[in-house]
Amino acid sequence: MIYTNGSVYGRTFEQILHVQNGVLSVCSTRIGVEVNIVRAKDYKDMSKKAASVISSQVIMKPNCVLGLATGSTPIGTYEKLVEWYNGDNLDFSKVVSVNLDEYKGLTRENDQSYYYFMNDHLFSKINIKKENTHLPDGTEPDANKACGDYDKVIEAVGGIDLQLLGLGHNGHIGFNEPAEEFIPDTHCVDLTASTIEANQRFFASYDEVPKQAYTMGIRTIMLAKKVLVVVSGEEKAAIVKDAFFGPITPKVQASVLQLHPNVTLVADEAALSLIK
Repeated sequence: MIYTNGSVYGRTFEQILHVQNGVLSVCSTRIGVEVNIVRAKDYKDMSKKAASVISSQVIMKPNCVLGLATGSTPIGTYEKLVEWYNGDNLDFSKVVSVNLDEYKGLTRENDQSYYYFMNDHLFSKINIKKENTHLPDGTEPDANKACGDYDKVIEAVGGIDLQLLGLGHNGHIGFNEPAEEFIPDTHCVDLTASTIEANQRFFASYDEVPKQAYTMGIRTIMLAKKVLVVVSGEEKAAIVKDAFFGPITPKVQASVLQLHPNVTLVADEAALSLIK
């Protein structure tokens, strides 16, 4: 079962989602959860509005646990947070962060690792303590150990207060790709051939390109007290509609967010062009 303080129309999460044999099941296909949609003019405005949500969390709870994401979409959000930090408006000294995922086989020093990305775009530019920044250990070859250890880290910090998510073109969140089921906990995934091919340009040879990654599972994401999804661009319009207004299905992993009681979608007009 999933245990949380949240409820949806009087039904607690443990009545909606349950885990059996390592698989997360949805007990209802539609329960009418309304996503809080924040419309932005463009990417810059989206980034500012998303940063406002995160900064409010930090101000209201200085020792909060932030779930963070990589990719191109949140870069503007991180830039705005750094700007406000430099203006003495934010203090990250007590904040703890846990990231969604990391490539298996890459060290933190590798410029293609997600730790390097986070350090480059955020960690090195604010006063968050290094020991308070957490990602799956990409250098751990034992997948069961790496995943189990990361779940223990998230549990030890008390769970996630606010989880930031991007939205993939196919509805993936983290490396939770379209599948026949929702996987609840941190797990190792085989990267798709298209992802490996797209990443090859960043490495000297094909053999150096990561073939697997560690990612948070859906249960971990759903247990976050709040979820913030950032989306930009007309090319994401169809998946925004499918994820937040279509059926709940593991073939669109983000659709499970319809069951979360506190989701904010910050998206620009282009990404929301199919939403009336």
